[in-house]
Amino acid sequence: MLKEIDIPPLWLGLALAATWALSALWSVRLLAPIGKVLVILGLGLMGWAVVQMLLARTTFIPRRNPQALVTRGVFAISRNPIYLGDVAVLLGAALYWGAVLALPLVAVFVWWITQRYILDEEARLRAGFGTEFEAWCQRVPRWIIPVAWAAPRATHLR
Repeated sequence: MLKEIDIPPLWLGLALAATWALSALWSVRLLAPIGKVLVILGLGLMGWAVVQMLLARTTFIPRRNPQALVTRGVFAISRNPIYLGDVAVLLGAALYWGAVLALPLVAVFVWWITQRYILDEEARLRAGFGTEFEAWCQRVPRWIIPVAWAAPRATHLR
């Protein structure tokens, strides 16, 4: 039972609850509009990634073996767009609620998700897709595409 509820949305929910609670202690809502945009972008990013995985007929559930390696679309920008979306939502919520004290929680969340899910997922992908996975890792960063690297790649997309 515990393994079934040990999924990233649970940890995101707990981090959001902690962020909201910390906002009650001290709140500086100067960046609330940016926070709202980050939450919307994060949710969109998660949705887009899930749709791509469903279209590829592979799982988006952690700890399950993938049937396909999705490397196009949003997965050409980040190897972990769903987790990147989670981080955008958490950071956006912290900014929206003005939860200055919760900003370090974003870094803790990134570390926790990496340790608890991403490393295992990468091992499963490496075992299942070998050199194809390694080549994808060389092209695409774990979290987000570096700006300097993005500019030359954009010319190849035409």
